[in-house]
Amino acid sequence: MNLDKVAFILKCIAHTTRLAIINILFEHKQLPVNEICTMLKLEQSVVSHHLINMKTKGLLNATKSGNSVHYSLKEPNLIQIINCVKSCNCVS
Repeated sequence: MNLDKVAFILKCIAHTTRLAIINILFEHKQLPVNEICTMLKLEQSVVSHHLINMKTKGLLNATKSGNSVHYSLKEPNLIQIINCVKSCNCVS
């Protein structure tokens, strides 16, 4: 993997809400927007903004089911990035 791609991925996930979405989708595999909103205790417009951003950048899959859209991680290994940073002693 080249460093440009690494930087792109890090920029895409570098937001508290996006990191939380990745955690939730890793645990639950696939969820509709309204369930993600409930779990995060955030407005649908806020969550949808982040979901669409990550989908557009190729990090999430979106499947329409009736009136709702279900999201899943395109690359479940994204959780490894989060876990690696969590275990880093350079941040207090």
